[in-house]
Amino acid sequence: MDALSYLASFALVAGLLTVVPGPDTAIVLRAALVRGKRHGFATALGIGAGTLVWGAAAAAGVSAVLTTSRVAYTSLRIVGACYLLWLAYGLLRAAWVNRYTDVDVEAASAGGAKAAPGLWSAWGRGVLTSLTNPKVGVFYMAMIPQFIPSGAPHLAFGILLALVHDIEGMVWFAAIILGANSLRARLRRPRFRRALDVSTGTVIAGFGVTLAVADN
Repeated sequence: MDALSYLASFALVAGLLTVVPGPDTAIVLRAALVRGKRHGFATALGIGAGTLVWGAAAAAGVSAVLTTSRVAYTSLRIVGACYLLWLAYGLLRAAWVNRYTDVDVEAASAGGAKAAPGLWSAWGRGVLTSLTNPKVGVFYMAMIPQFIPSGAPHLAFGILLALVHDIEGMVWFAAIILGANSLRARLRRPRFRRALDVSTGTVIAGFGVTLAVADN
């Protein structure tokens, strides 16, 4: 196969992975619903940046440690699980102790400086969510070497494959963000905001527990 065929084959496999729900989908959806399109896209771009790092690491062979060293994989898995559980705790605690008001929700919907964290914060949350997910690293380590043509520069082509995955991810996230934007008017209802935090926190906690108890 030529390089284009390798890219197309990888795009098909990565596309299937992209639409499988995970913690990245959960945090992008919540960012879009609560903070708006800009924060949703900032979070998605952060996840994409983390994906590129994993792709470069896999192409360079660095992430091979995750498949050869159980200690390294387990350590990163526990860190990732703790991070997800920390995110979930923040959301569930907010839903439990905060008294949402129409003013607070409208300020968040308007992107008020006091109500919403900055775009860099949203981007950083996306990066951390991606980098602390060892399953992404294992997937890249298993798949990327198989889709690098013989004679092609491993690092450059590996990053190109990760970029293809990023583009697919951004298309998927854009659909989620734009769809969620139509629901933002409902955020004027404090009950909806609380329900959103509870449901998102529960989903992320579930991913965190699953990651913590997973053997591989």
